[in-house]
Amino acid sequence: MSPIRWLAAVVALAGLGACGGAEQPAAPAGTVMVNMIDNAFSPRIARIPVGASVVWANFGRSPHNAVASDNAWSTEKAYGSLVMLSGAKVQVLFDRPGVYPYYCSFHGTPDGKGMTGVVVVGDVPYEDTAAAPKTVVREASGRTRHVPGEYPSIQSAVDAAEPGDLVLIDRGVYREAVTVTTPSLVLRGVDRSEVVIDGEFVRGNGVMVLADGVAVENMSARNHLLNGFFWTSVRGFRGSFLTAINNMDYGIYAFDSQDGLLEHSYASGSPDSGFYIGQCQPCRTVLTDLVAENNALGYSGTNSGGELYIVRSIFRNNQAGIAPNTLDSELLAPQRGTTIVANLVADNNNAAAPARMLAAPALGNGIIVLGGSDNVIERNLVVDHDVHGIVVTAMWHQNPWAARNNVVRGNRVFGSGRADLAIGSPGTPDNCFSANVYGSAAPPLVERLLPCGTGFHPRVAFDWGVSAGLVARTLLAFREALPHGDSSTQPVPPPQPQMPGGADAPVAPAVDVFSRASVDLAKVGLPAEARAVEASLATTTGGALDRYGSWIPVLTIVAWIGLRVTRGRDDRRARRSVVLAGLLVWIASLVSAALAAMSLG
Repeated sequence: MSPIRWLAAVVALAGLGACGGAEQPAAPAGTVMVNMIDNAFSPRIARIPVGASVVWANFGRSPHNAVASDNAWSTEKAYGSLVMLSGAKVQVLFDRPGVYPYYCSFHGTPDGKGMTGVVVVGDVPYEDTAAAPKTVVREASGRTRHVPGEYPSIQSAVDAAEPGDLVLIDRGVYREAVTVTTPSLVLRGVDRSEVVIDGEFVRGNGVMVLADGVAVENMSARNHLLNGFFWTSVRGFRGSFLTAINNMDYGIYAFDSQDGLLEHSYASGSPDSGFYIGQCQPCRTVLTDLVAENNALGYSGTNSGGELYIVRSIFRNNQAGIAPNTLDSELLAPQRGTTIVANLVADNNNAAAPARMLAAPALGNGIIVLGGSDNVIERNLVVDHDVHGIVVTAMWHQNPWAARNNVVRGNRVFGSGRADLAIGSPGTPDNCFSANVYGSAAPPLVERLLPCGTGFHPRVAFDWGVSAGLVARTLLAFREALPHGDSSTQPVPPPQPQMPGGADAPVAPAVDVFSRASVDLAKVGLPAEARAVEASLATTTGGALDRYGSWIPVLTIVAWIGLRVTRGRDDRRARRSVVLAGLLVWIASLVSAALAAMSLG
């Protein structure tokens, strides 16, 4: 096992052992481990003998739990807390034969939708029927369910609706958590700012969609323990003219889902990301005309890609802007194949925004690719970041993930504290940079060292300080020593644009969404707000030692070769000179790394 993998394993085991909650007894013979991976149980069906246990371990980033469908048992009763945070593990003993279905109350339902599982105890018959087909309709039914005119709550209208119906919600604050399990519904508010689903920081999700073809339009969700609007494990989804404010996980979130569109929407105050597309390949999804601010990350895409487009949107005043990334806590690693074109990414240095541990180290970066591959970053305006404008680097989680075959082309990048363009960590030779307009780069001359359209890229062309800074900040994050704010105290935005047509707009279930929303990249332009930003640009460059420290690996190799060449000679002065040069290079390396870490503080 490599030192990196060994260290990751030690950290992971230490985290599991240090979790709070009730002390767990020793596991009896026949115990089965069920991993909680965002957002699924693995294995979904656990078979154990009578008198054995199931140990649930949360290896995801999101909080989870396991609750019996009949509420007879739960991890809460064994653990002492409803919420199992990342790293927690809980043991439940089963001393009677039978079939015990269960679900995560944050991401599933008691009737078997979403994040669910089954414990089969003893030699009892069980047939898995979870794969029953869903009924999806392509056209609207013509029926409208009015809330609160006909139905007192959004949930009651959703439960009564049939595929193709419109659930039309009048003005008001709705203190509920809505779960949608009927396909092809359209949920629509009559006023985006005045139809509000309020979680009051006691409910999990504003709207959780577990059925195919569901569209949610023209409303707001705020103050939820998890997500504002959330689709999981669906085919066909659309979120239009949505506002997600101060939710404590993600704002607008699609997981393990394909054929989607998020458009004309706003998200702020999330300690993970305002917009998130996770664990899909190919995603076949478009994100356009979005605004993300005051989040840890404006956009996060873990293990997602493949016909995934982020275009003509604004990511500003977050801790970091756009972050495609690879993590082992979700399936389908590595992240690959996201196209990021014609976005305004500005001033993402907001240490007062809420942030979780894995998001906080990205503070001060505009677009940061962490262990992702085959991404295209083109024609974006990226300005005024304390650290980097656009940076491509490896990701270390449970496994190391290199960043490969990323294309950074035709962007305008200015005002970055360390470097406008940067590539960090060794082992990432296949990325390329061309036709960008920028003020500084790390390593210097990055476009000449790693040009697009050539097969040769030197493996030593990377910046030492990028990796050093991220490692330093990750260690600080583990110690909870990084600055961040709180979701409950983020500013409330002004009213956002209404959906054209409002209540009378055409009703369209979210079927064949991607093909209808296909993007002509050649015609996509920057958001209108980019003009004012361009007019006020002030170009700065990073410090010389920080940027030229990227040559330290090259100098180190040269010094090592020189030492080998002179080893057989009887010229002690020459050998001492080479050794001294090598020591000076490594000292300079440490200084550069320290400066990189401090520049992020």
